[in-house]
Amino acid sequence: MKERREEQYLEEISVTPSTGNVFEDLGLPDAEELLVKSNLAIKISTIIEKRHLSQKEAVAILGIPQPKVSMIQHGKLRGFSLEKLCHLLTLLGRDVDIVVKDSKKGGVGHMRVTYA
Repeated sequence: MKERREEQYLEEISVTPSTGNVFEDLGLPDAEELLVKSNLAIKISTIIEKRHLSQKEAVAILGIPQPKVSMIQHGKLRGFSLEKLCHLLTLLGRDVDIVVKDSKKGGVGHMRVTYA
């Protein structure tokens, strides 16, 4: 009996494949920019974590107030430009290269973050 209910439940579930960009899947405007900003913030947070920096130490390096460091670490990126996030990465000792190339498919190009 229990198995039958589980089967019925599973039959009712519909799955929509992801585009690979959760922001696009949610129908948000500027989905590509949001994804790029999120990836940059993840990299900033990862560097802070791997260097075992306290928020106070991160503040000293990044030159931004502690609440803003916390916002980045929690993915609250409203008010942070792509340029600002890239600058913070340079302050953490990372080179940021921007490469512009022809789109593989022609037409509208895409933005992405690649870590080396």
